[in-house]
Amino acid sequence: MSDFPKNFPMGFQFGVSTAAYQIEGAAEEDGRGLSIWDTFSRTPGTTRGGATGDVACDHYHRWESDLDLIQELGATAYRFSIAWPRIQPTGDGPANAAGIAFYDRLVDGMLARGIDPVATLFHWDLPQALQDLGGWGNRDTAMRFGEYAELVGEALGDRVKLWVTLNEPYIHLVLGHVLGIHAPGQQLGMDLLPVIHHQLLGHGLAVSALRRVSSSPITLANNYSPVWPKSESDEDQAAAMFYDLVQNRLFTDPVLLGEYPPIVEALTTADIDSIVMDGDLRVISQPIDALGVNYYNPSLISAPVEGEDLPFSRLDITGYPTTDFGWPVVPSALKDLLVQLRQVYGDRLPPIWITESGCSYAPVDDQFRIDYHAGHLAAVREAVEAGVDVRGYCAWSLLDNFEWAAGYDQRFGLVHVDFETQERTRRASFAWFREVCTSAAPRPDLQGEPTG
Repeated sequence: MSDFPKNFPMGFQFGVSTAAYQIEGAAEEDGRGLSIWDTFSRTPGTTRGGATGDVACDHYHRWESDLDLIQELGATAYRFSIAWPRIQPTGDGPANAAGIAFYDRLVDGMLARGIDPVATLFHWDLPQALQDLGGWGNRDTAMRFGEYAELVGEALGDRVKLWVTLNEPYIHLVLGHVLGIHAPGQQLGMDLLPVIHHQLLGHGLAVSALRRVSSSPITLANNYSPVWPKSESDEDQAAAMFYDLVQNRLFTDPVLLGEYPPIVEALTTADIDSIVMDGDLRVISQPIDALGVNYYNPSLISAPVEGEDLPFSRLDITGYPTTDFGWPVVPSALKDLLVQLRQVYGDRLPPIWITESGCSYAPVDDQFRIDYHAGHLAAVREAVEAGVDVRGYCAWSLLDNFEWAAGYDQRFGLVHVDFETQERTRRASFAWFREVCTSAAPRPDLQGEPTG
């Protein structure tokens, strides 16, 4: 086990990740406004068992003891998210003082425990008032996001060590706006470019805002999935190429290359120029300091089966262990992904952070989760040895939490949570990850010189 940190570069950081709506609770306290996930989860039939994030892990009231767990773990970075509706209850206007005060306390608590705050500005909890005006389909939402980023940056920018603008815009697009199984529950077909572009424009405006008020590095976190064609047939290869462009490049090319991949024309029925306005891509492609990579599994893709509306079909991957979610566990694909990112983007690729990776698995004696993280850390180490600049690995997640549409049935935490009593129980994987974290080489401040 101690080989992991010893074979990582000096300064490599080990951390944990969470998200506001999944853990905070206190949904109607201290002036917090309504989010799309409040609305969605309170709608009958949308989540397993009718679960909501109204209480979740009650982290809003238990944050000190939760930070104590991170300190005990020895993690040097904590990726958390800020609930936009706590800062701006309607997504507009001045900051809610009580909301800012909560994150002030939280960030100061991390620093007091030797933990670097890694703050995500948007982890899917859009203020409902903005959704009522069109959500990410409305260009104005991008403008509001930039203003929100500046408010947060002014309050916390002297202490946050790494900013993450957006979390998984592709997943938010597909599950929330195509399949309708996440908030806001829309099914827009393939007319998706406004939601795509306005998320990216919001990212760019947030980068500009944060640069004005904070000297800390900035990234965004994309969900990536290595794409495996079902066969070498032209049809399967074409479908896999299309899928790769949609999941892995649609939200990366504009940021790193300043242009959309060619498939963008298939994602709108409108004139592209009416959506992507002059100067937008310059805003979107401002330099970022890191690229956040969320990784869970590869994707097996074939040509569309009969009756399929999309230009591809996703198939089940067999022959590998699976999580309680049924996701295949393929650590080697993470190394392949990291090497591929370097090959595709070359000198345009900034240093990488693994901002999420983890598995749903219920038992407290969770050797499966230990094996998962051991395998994925080994894959990261191999990618580093192959020349990919990776700076950190954040395990998803610190705590069992509200797992979106799956409610409370899927458990990703290094720490088990009894949602009736809110009792926290350290899993076996917590002790294992603590040994990894506490054996790691010392690291400089996140704002310091590159390492490794």
